[in-house]
Amino acid sequence: MTLRTSAAAMLKPSGRRALSLLHRCAATFGVGAARPPVGFVIERADWAIRWYGTFIAEVANKIAPDTAWVTTNPAAVTRGVVSFGSQYQWLDWAPHVSGRCRTVSTFFHGKPQDGPAVARHIDSFLAALPKLDRVVCSASLVRDRLAHWGAPPEKLTVIPIGCETDRFLPATPAQRLEARRRFGVPDGAIVVGSFQKDGEGWGEGMVPKLIKGPDAFVEAVRRLARDLPVFALITGPARGYVKQGLEANGIPYAHHYAADREDLALCYRALDLYLISSREEGGPMALMESMSSHVPVVSTRVGMAPDLIEDGVSGALVDVDDIEALVARARDLLAAPDGGAALKLAARKAVAVADWRVVGQRYLDEVWRPLIDPARWA
Repeated sequence: MTLRTSAAAMLKPSGRRALSLLHRCAATFGVGAARPPVGFVIERADWAIRWYGTFIAEVANKIAPDTAWVTTNPAAVTRGVVSFGSQYQWLDWAPHVSGRCRTVSTFFHGKPQDGPAVARHIDSFLAALPKLDRVVCSASLVRDRLAHWGAPPEKLTVIPIGCETDRFLPATPAQRLEARRRFGVPDGAIVVGSFQKDGEGWGEGMVPKLIKGPDAFVEAVRRLARDLPVFALITGPARGYVKQGLEANGIPYAHHYAADREDLALCYRALDLYLISSREEGGPMALMESMSSHVPVVSTRVGMAPDLIEDGVSGALVDVDDIEALVARARDLLAAPDGGAALKLAARKAVAVADWRVVGQRYLDEVWRPLIDPARWA
């Protein structure tokens, strides 16, 4: 059973009847009536989907107090708006969501070419669209795919994954030196970052999650290391495949699982370059965090990268699986005059549209407020 399997998927028929009864009792006796009108459903895993929902709810509540609350249990949302941060979790729970709720789901990424399981998931998601009031996509290319597949355009909106632009800041020389010393970076080394989960499961991650391109990352770093003093800094869970690849190619590295968001921000201070070698993405969050931190980014044309990066101006874009181009553009950015100062400034300016305060306001105005019915909620 995978970690994406929700409690609803594990319920036996008797359990599903109990869940239905729970919804009816809650509606009858007003259980949860004191809660805010929007329930945002997050995953239990301490990674991107959890942060995404937590940040949106926090920011929305700063703008409009008592609008949203966060839960890992969709059954607890029995009225108002239920907003799913995971498209997989939405499908698990779609048959069980209370009829008193308006429904929202993200759709971060996925295309039939990603494999039979993803193709089946997309078919199921499209079949369940009549039950959804809104679908939030983080990237234009994902919105365009869904529309091409027949999703009603009026249900689709593009709102980027957010970034704490007040936390992910350009490093001072002293901060950069401190971060590099912390991770044991040799003097004169070029530090290339990869902060993601790219192994299957939540263990060592020796089986690569190829959609994230860990094989392409290792190969790109190997080629860069032919004539450059490359040091890889990686974070996140399930990185065993990448670590094994770096060791096999004699590339020095440090793997640090950031304790919190401030610790993660410190990791960016050590970087000279960030590589996104993915074959499919919803963001990734590291794209915005790097750009906000003045770390030059070379990315495949996935997720939000084409929305935020103007090639050659605020970063570099290459085609998926074009490792030669990934390496060439990395060399270009590393050799940029004046340390790429103009590109770094342009990148931080471009990512302002993904500031969490902007994202929270857009969720309020474009997604939740149009669905909140005061008469129905009263």
